[in-house]
Amino acid sequence: MPTLHLTGPLGTSLSVEVPDERDMLTVLRRYGKSGWTSGEIPPGGLQLPLSMADLFDWTLIGARAYTTSDGEQAVMYRGQSYKRRELDEVDTKKLKLPKIVKYSRGARPTDPPHLKEGEEGGVQYVTLISFRGGGRVMDSYVDPAKQAESRA
Repeated sequence: MPTLHLTGPLGTSLSVEVPDERDMLTVLRRYGKSGWTSGEIPPGGLQLPLSMADLFDWTLIGARAYTTSDGEQAVMYRGQSYKRRELDEVDTKKLKLPKIVKYSRGARPTDPPHLKEGEEGGVQYVTLISFRGGGRVMDSYVDPAKQAESRA
């Protein structure tokens, strides 16, 4: 029987047996709504297709989307706030970069060096997730509420 190992918002550990592996994402969503997480985000953040930027189900990683008082989109994950940043496509003779939507925060001195992006001594960031490039929508990772909206 598959087992999910979760960490709660207060650092509590919990193991949950999932009778059928087809229910794994359902169980992750249920616990993720309360801030429980499973696993670690890799250095550089998760990578998903750009088509998922507005559809991703944040509960799968134990995060919660919200809008700041300034009207900016952000995500709360493990007590840290990550702001949505949209980097437009750049196409010059020397450089070609695709459009990217990423959720990141300013790096702190206490962050491990392998998580920090940017030049040392300059502005550095820690990325939670990046949406870039082609690729189809991954239905199993779509927020069910947003999926229902798109069908209506």
